[in-house]
Amino acid sequence: MNTTEAVVAVLSASSAQDLFGTDHPARRYRELARALHPDLAAGADATAAFIRLARLWQDRHGTVIRTRIGEYRLNDRAFQGDLADLYDVGEGEFLKLPRSPVNNDLMEREALALRAMADLGDPRFLPYVPRVVESFLHRDATTGADRRVTVIGTVPGLRSLADVGAAYPGGVDPRDVAWMWRRLLVAIGFAHRAGLVHGAVLPTHVLIEPDEHGLVLVDWCYSATSGERIPALVPDFTDRYPAEVLKRQSPGPGTDIFMATRCMTDLMGPKAPGPLRSFAAGCALSSLDARPDDAWRLLDELDGVLARLYGPRRFRPFRLDPVS
Repeated sequence: MNTTEAVVAVLSASSAQDLFGTDHPARRYRELARALHPDLAAGADATAAFIRLARLWQDRHGTVIRTRIGEYRLNDRAFQGDLADLYDVGEGEFLKLPRSPVNNDLMEREALALRAMADLGDPRFLPYVPRVVESFLHRDATTGADRRVTVIGTVPGLRSLADVGAAYPGGVDPRDVAWMWRRLLVAIGFAHRAGLVHGAVLPTHVLIEPDEHGLVLVDWCYSATSGERIPALVPDFTDRYPAEVLKRQSPGPGTDIFMATRCMTDLMGPKAPGPLRSFAAGCALSSLDARPDDAWRLLDELDGVLARLYGPRRFRPFRLDPVS
């Protein structure tokens, strides 16, 4: 195997199992390591592949991270987020490990935001956000870099709004979107009462429990307090941010309302009835000052629109088939 082939094999592998799932994994590792060793292979891609090879080999054996309060075994990652890989460490907990130490500050920002809501927010609404089990610096055995790790807890069986949209390409029935919209307003209203703006209310960050009609708003790495600017944008979703974020201006509650509304209108697509389209238009005005800034009051208004459209609220089972 030459260096080019080894680079492609390592950088395209989605997991340790993908790379080493052969009858002779150790032989496979040695072959790749020889082709990528810095004494023989030059170039940034070869260096990156060599570092990733070592990490994936560690993952195959189940890297163990020990802290003062716990021991976490990392096998294949459960999810790949914007900045970090998430590993299921059992008991409804996930270890969130940033892929680069450059994002340590964003990881710390998330932990601070979640703790602020836990300390200052109404405990009735804590299930709408993850809880911080612990946050710490972990030194990478391969690179020697310190990375900010967060262990978070949440309910199992969550699916993102991106999954929902993929499962219903023709649009979701607005009566089903209604409970998601209501719960999302509760989640952002909870944050706003704690003095926070989430800053990245995107389909991949809004997770639902399809059967129980629960909702959890995740990835608080981009959150901001009053007077701050949103620290970073998610590159794949720059077209979903309101003007104040793109202009590097201070956000407000209306920033989250704008982005939450876009999530809901995208889910409904052509199925959105006129009254809900009008309601959404008022929540997505171009000027932050012109938008609603109170998610709780907006929830009351949404309930009024829904009552006029569909009558008294009733539970509707929501089916979300596995997305292939």
